[in-house]
Amino acid sequence: MFLLLSSKLVNVCVPFVFKYGVDTLSDNLGTTNAVSDLGLFDSAVIVMLSYGLFRATSSGLNELRTAVFAKAAQSSIRHVGVQVFRHMHQLDLDYHLGRRTGSLGKAIDRGARGIQFVLTALAFNLFPTFVEVGLVTGILYCKYGFNCSLASLIAVTTYVGFTFGITRWRTKFRKEMNKCDGLAANQATDSLLNYETVKYFNNEKHEEQIYDSLQARYEQASIKTSTSLAILNFGQNAIFSAGIGATMAIVASQIHTGGVLTIGDLVLVNGLLFQLSVPLNFLGSVYREVRQSLIDMSAMFNLLEIKPQIQSKPDALTIKIDQTNSRIDLENVHFGYTILPDMGAGKKGILNGLSFSLEPGSHVAIVGGSGSGKSTIVRLLYRFIDAQQGSIKIAGHDVRDLNLDCLRRAISIIPQDTVLFHNTILYNLQYGNFNASMDEVIDAAKKADLHEAIISMPNGYNTQVGERGLKLSGGEKQRVAIARAILKRSPILIYDEATSSLDSITERNILDRLRAHSEGITSLVIAHRLSTIVHADRILVLKQGQLSDSGTHEELLSRKDSFYGQLWRQQQHEPEPKDTTSAMSVIHDEIEIEDMEFDEELQSYHYPCPCGDRFLISIEQLQLGEEIAECPSCSLQIRVIYDLAELLPKLQSSGLAQAVVETC
Repeated sequence: MFLLLSSKLVNVCVPFVFKYGVDTLSDNLGTTNAVSDLGLFDSAVIVMLSYGLFRATSSGLNELRTAVFAKAAQSSIRHVGVQVFRHMHQLDLDYHLGRRTGSLGKAIDRGARGIQFVLTALAFNLFPTFVEVGLVTGILYCKYGFNCSLASLIAVTTYVGFTFGITRWRTKFRKEMNKCDGLAANQATDSLLNYETVKYFNNEKHEEQIYDSLQARYEQASIKTSTSLAILNFGQNAIFSAGIGATMAIVASQIHTGGVLTIGDLVLVNGLLFQLSVPLNFLGSVYREVRQSLIDMSAMFNLLEIKPQIQSKPDALTIKIDQTNSRIDLENVHFGYTILPDMGAGKKGILNGLSFSLEPGSHVAIVGGSGSGKSTIVRLLYRFIDAQQGSIKIAGHDVRDLNLDCLRRAISIIPQDTVLFHNTILYNLQYGNFNASMDEVIDAAKKADLHEAIISMPNGYNTQVGERGLKLSGGEKQRVAIARAILKRSPILIYDEATSSLDSITERNILDRLRAHSEGITSLVIAHRLSTIVHADRILVLKQGQLSDSGTHEELLSRKDSFYGQLWRQQQHEPEPKDTTSAMSVIHDEIEIEDMEFDEELQSYHYPCPCGDRFLISIEQLQLGEEIAECPSCSLQIRVIYDLAELLPKLQSSGLAQAVVETC
């Protein structure tokens, strides 16, 4: 406040100094005395130097005020921005699923910029302008009388009223312009994120037409905004020019009547009013931007009014969940999504009285058709949603009674759809545990069969993955998800189609390593490819939101007309068997022996099986002319195509001939 008043007082003094300079020169016009001329010159120089000094002082005080204010303003903006960002992460999943990210980001960005503009406008435009108007009006009244101050005050009041009125009228055009800008930005973001889909279907022209139509709407709104701005500027200049003319005419008439006023007074009035015109010229744009900023701030603060439905209770429990107490219990769980009125209204049941338990350290799989509730179970465990009936317990406590941070730290997930941050591979890996050392990161990458792929990249672990990880393949992204889930080291691990983007060989290698890593960890596997869960301790079969069957892979296959058996045979492309034995003897495929790998320890050739294990055929079997390789886990068989006469020289050259000779 002190700096503001000081700068305005100094600013008002500037025209006074100029007035005295003009008076000094005009009072001595016509003198020819050399000494007088020298004194006149010295006086004029001193006055003009003082004029420059006052202007510099006023500018310096303004800049000092800006520097002092910046710290307070930026601190407020940062505080509010962090508060809104934190609140966005606290809102429910349903809210984020229903909002477009582009619009939400723009609302927050505009709101933050709105706060900055309002604070700046109040501190540097609106309040200082009204202070200066008061000072100028007071000076005119004291020096030149009521009529002069009244003329200037009428001009300023009319100017302000006209500005505010036209600006309110223009606001609707600005709103439409912002709306069109947001729609165009959303469309561009959506289209570019789906770049490959656009290319797949040759729809570049379609996307261009949609974007062009939105830009055309923005263009029309922008033209209206520019036209109305021209009207505003013309009206402001006309009003202010009339006010200056009237005020100076009053002062000129007082000079003409032979009063005490001088030519310098005319210069003073002109200087005061023109000095006042500078902040007033910005008043229209400032007022418009303040109104728009208040709208933007309102949109952002409305986000803070949205209350999350899922949050920790005030007395929520914070307990240590580890491998010894990581039991999971679902008891008579019901959940359904609300159907909109135009779709028939009511509830769509997803889970209908589902109950099951997972013992600490067990490896349990869930299978079922689409819509059976597999993904809903994950959201319930993470408490993104709450069960509408029944309870979900972890470590013997209802998840609704646990602190959310405590609950979610106890669970790791390998999601089916992995979305990465636009950062380095290292950052995305460490996102699972920022305290992990580089050695731990590399170890996790090796377990996910990712390390070799990373070090083959030009920048290794510092390679940028691109927006949403688009520079990586689907399999590489999924392996990043596996590695960071390993790094989190939670006592509960959820596999949500964790290897769906991997080839069968990589999948088998990773599953072997994950089984070793998850020893003692409570594992819940949501699977569509049943071959990935044949080693599960127990398989839960969901049908219409209920548990229809459970057991091991072998137990479920042995049950007549089991739903799991139907799913298994569909995926293996097997016909419906008359009995279990015939189902196990179907030849799955024919494989050239060149495509198989040799295991020296087992003295056998092997090939990956869809179940995650491998088909085996020994050298002894080959020597006897056998062609069938069988998987020891699921009993699936393949026919091996080979020529022993051609095979023997290859084995000799590779050092394996002795094994063949011994079998002979």
